[in-house]
Amino acid sequence: MSFSLTSETVIRPSTMKDARQLMQLDQLVWNHLNTPSVFYCSSRRQYLQACPPGSQLLALHGDQVCGYVGFGYPQSFAVSQHVYDIHIAVHPDYRRHGIAMRLLDALCEYARARHIRKLTLRVLSTNTEAVQFYDKYGFVENGRLQEQFYIHGRYVDDILMTYWL
Repeated sequence: MSFSLTSETVIRPSTMKDARQLMQLDQLVWNHLNTPSVFYCSSRRQYLQACPPGSQLLALHGDQVCGYVGFGYPQSFAVSQHVYDIHIAVHPDYRRHGIAMRLLDALCEYARARHIRKLTLRVLSTNTEAVQFYDKYGFVENGRLQEQFYIHGRYVDDILMTYWL
């Protein structure tokens, strides 16, 4: 698919009406190469409970959700509510068009306005494209849980990364 980022491509918070497209995107994106355990919601209701409206920023090209960045507090403790733990998914047809970069830029602005000080994420060591992207964006490796997962016959490290706002 070929397209260019135009005024048609917008970033906005998720709403209830986005749930079906987001469920489809998750099924398309998440697999054993980029997550230790694929979690699929069997219903729109289950999805909305796991990912409530407003817990993601979406990139839309026209009416099509082409990517999202999900965010939330890593724990429910008040003492850690200066941190967002994040995850990003971009539709394969829209990769390498700056969608993930725009999503992170928008999230940084959104988070700063809410006095968030840092973003954290976890990425599998086998997901080299994602690791390179996060490095390029400015995330730093905070730690590595060596051989944390055994996925399809091989041990995989879990890399913990941080971006300071």
